[in-house]
Amino acid sequence: MKQLSAFLRPYRRESVLAPLFKLLEAVFDLLVPVVVARMIDAPEPGSRAVYGDFALLLLMAAVGLGCSVLAQLYAARASTGFSASLRQALFDRVQGFSFSQLDALGSDTLITRLTDDVNQVQNGLNLGLRLLMRSPFIVLGAMVMAFTISVRCALVFAVAIPVLFAAVFFIMQVSIPLFGRAQAGLDRVTAATRENLTGVRVIRAFCREAQSVAEFEERSRELTRLNLFVGRVSALLNPLTYVLINIAAVVLIRQAAVQVELGALPQGQVVALYNYMLQITVELVKLASLIITLNKSLACARRTAAVLAVEPEQEYPAAAPETPESADAVVFRDVSFTYPGAGAPSLSHISFCAKRGQTVGIIGGTGSGKSTLADLIPRFYDAGEGSVLLDGVDVRQLPRETLCRKVGVTPQRAALFQGTIRENLLWGREDATEEELWQALSLAQARELVEDKPDGLDYRLEQNGRNLSGGQKQRLTIARALVKKPEILILDDSSSALDFATDAALRRALQTLRGSTTVFLVSQRIACVRQAELILVLDNGTLAGAGTHEQLLRSCGVYREICDSQLPEKQAEREALCREEG
Repeated sequence: MKQLSAFLRPYRRESVLAPLFKLLEAVFDLLVPVVVARMIDAPEPGSRAVYGDFALLLLMAAVGLGCSVLAQLYAARASTGFSASLRQALFDRVQGFSFSQLDALGSDTLITRLTDDVNQVQNGLNLGLRLLMRSPFIVLGAMVMAFTISVRCALVFAVAIPVLFAAVFFIMQVSIPLFGRAQAGLDRVTAATRENLTGVRVIRAFCREAQSVAEFEERSRELTRLNLFVGRVSALLNPLTYVLINIAAVVLIRQAAVQVELGALPQGQVVALYNYMLQITVELVKLASLIITLNKSLACARRTAAVLAVEPEQEYPAAAPETPESADAVVFRDVSFTYPGAGAPSLSHISFCAKRGQTVGIIGGTGSGKSTLADLIPRFYDAGEGSVLLDGVDVRQLPRETLCRKVGVTPQRAALFQGTIRENLLWGREDATEEELWQALSLAQARELVEDKPDGLDYRLEQNGRNLSGGQKQRLTIARALVKKPEILILDDSSSALDFATDAALRRALQTLRGSTTVFLVSQRIACVRQAELILVLDNGTLAGAGTHEQLLRSCGVYREICDSQLPEKQAEREALCREEG
């Protein structure tokens, strides 16, 4: 929680002035019963003193209103500024997380914490600055004012107020953990919503609408049950405070009546005591509502603080070490990697060397570790054992900017952002010229696609490129990586949605990059990698073979099995090659 207080420091003035003006308003509220009592006990009801007291009441009301408006203004400035800074800090922290940390935390809970949790904290801070000090001040101030009127009657206040505070504190202690569980339930509903919205086409294709609705209803009912339970616990505050305060009011009126009968207490002061009791009632109702909001805000604040408490596990140096230029673009030295929580390693003791300007194919069955190996090169994940070297330097010793400049990646799942095609391509390099954009589109076989759009490069894409086909999105993501002109280009199964003719044209275009760019082609298709100068064959996370297409046909059984399954017409040719070698 101390982490969150740092975001309030720039608004210290507002954080002091907001409760200060509320306390000034409370002072005027506490003086009102005294003035009213003086008007009631005045010897002459229509005297100038009564009118003067009435004018004083109007003046106090006007000043109190002004104080209330200023308190609201300063509280709003502090709470909105605080929440904006907190939300930005959360977003910045999430951007610094490694892929392992993002996998562990989950995108659904991070979305909830960045949105709903921060909003709840903002509401709690706003109300807290205005009412957290005012309500207890009114309650204790009313008791003090009651003692100035009658010590005997004020003893009722002295007994009732501690009992009320004890009840409020007990319910607060019970409800805070429950609000945390309710927010976790909201995470699950958010996950179900996101999953259904992103996979709506698949759901309809398999006619799973009814099952999806049933699953969502179940999670929604679970969240409703949690909210109802915590709501019932919190709802005890109002009736409990009303019962206690009404009992105290009955005792007060009876005690005051005895004092009036004895002539020890004027009627106006009895009215003042009752007004103070009413003020306590109103403020305790406000406090009960405030406590409910603060409980939820505290639970949400702990959730946001938990994200800020997670330190990024990947550190980047400020500058790269000076090393002699190496002919090796990428070197894996006995690399092993296991995903957090996984029972077995995804990669085991991988070693290979890719020369500068070489085309490297990575092939293997589903789940063999192809994408994992590719993700270690730009340091999306850190190797558990061994080391990954770029140009002779361990990736862990390279600054983030250097890695981003050297490596261009097209992910397995094409991702485009809302905006124009030009804006998406400029993610590769912001200072790229229009000629360079068209050149990248030509290499990616996407030039004709863009030229056919009404506005060309300024054609507007919807969120995640919904107004494009899968193949069109893949070609644009390849073009975005090519705009960067990286030294190392990783195409992670980025032609899976392309037809064979376009895929072949793309591979021919990429061959023009040989000598200047080291290209990694991750694929399950033999046709995509057979022309590569180095082919890495993965099998259950191990390197089953490395070499050219012809070498692997002779030496790697796993590679031959893949070829036989995809190119059965070439099986006789491969058998002849093996006989020649034998």
